[in-house]
Amino acid sequence: MNKSTLQALVLIPIALMTASCAGKGGRVTQLDAAGATFPLPYYTEAFKAYEELSGIHVNYGAVGSGGGIRSLKDEVVDFAASDAFLSDEELAEMPREVIHIPTCMGAVVIAYNCPEITSLQLTGEIIANIYLGKITRWNDPAIAAINPDQKLPDKEISPVYRSDGSGTTNVFSDYLTKVSPDWAAQIGTGKSLKWPTGMAAKGNPGVAGVIAQTDGALGYVGSEYSFSLDIPTAKVQNQAGNFVLPSLESISAAAAGEVAPDTRQMITNSAHPEAYPISCLTWLITYKDLSYSNHSEAEATETARLLNWMLSDKAQAITSQIHFAPLSPEMLAAAKAQLAQLTYGGNPIDLTSSPKE
Repeated sequence: MNKSTLQALVLIPIALMTASCAGKGGRVTQLDAAGATFPLPYYTEAFKAYEELSGIHVNYGAVGSGGGIRSLKDEVVDFAASDAFLSDEELAEMPREVIHIPTCMGAVVIAYNCPEITSLQLTGEIIANIYLGKITRWNDPAIAAINPDQKLPDKEISPVYRSDGSGTTNVFSDYLTKVSPDWAAQIGTGKSLKWPTGMAAKGNPGVAGVIAQTDGALGYVGSEYSFSLDIPTAKVQNQAGNFVLPSLESISAAAAGEVAPDTRQMITNSAHPEAYPISCLTWLITYKDLSYSNHSEAEATETARLLNWMLSDKAQAITSQIHFAPLSPEMLAAAKAQLAQLTYGGNPIDLTSSPKE
């Protein structure tokens, strides 16, 4: 995604439109979805490519992971997008059984606006203490100790956080909970948190915009938002003690290891020595049986075909073009096994005529 497109996403609020698919039994020309802003750059490109192949437009409202799950729960979308998988408790609250289809992997980066700093290294503990209000200035001794080559300014740090229910926040706070006992005890993990300090902004575009416009700001965003807007990002110390930038290789390294059969797993704070420690999966989530809320069989079939295409070689290749990473072969296999469970009225959905690559 180019810089001008990303800037438009930052400046223009994205509203969820609820235009429906074709009437029951009619030809389907549109699918409706809502959710995470983190993978929006990837989904924008992938859904555009899918429309060129299939003629099916995906109307995606980037309202945050929490908003997407609520829309699915209210049965007003064909699928939701989230960077936070549903917990067992959340699954029990859904009106019917759901499945998670991972689509790609990405990184939550620590972006900052401090022109005096040309390169920055941070530990998880320092990041936690900034958001806890314990570290408030850029020349704090803890930051200076691991950045000896930088002339750190005596300037206030302005942390920025998400105001909406956010899978990105869930990933970020999951990482901090693993590396900071103080964070674990005081804040914990979640899509919406009670922040002790900082400035609130809606969506990844909103957080990126505030950072870009605020001298001294620091915040957590999806990698594409910082890269496309030329916002510097910090190297973050991983579990092995190495300071790592997000990249295709370091994100992929974070996913090395066993795969949960239902794909619900976090990959933050990986023990792999080359892993970027705030890496994550992101999912498209839908009901296992797609005959809900008067959905036609045609609508169900087109939903399943889109999800199937998102696991194709062509869709996976798009990930690395915009600072995401493709699924590992093991995760891809698990995702396809989940997809095979989709039904309409209890009957399997035919995917044989899915768009070709």
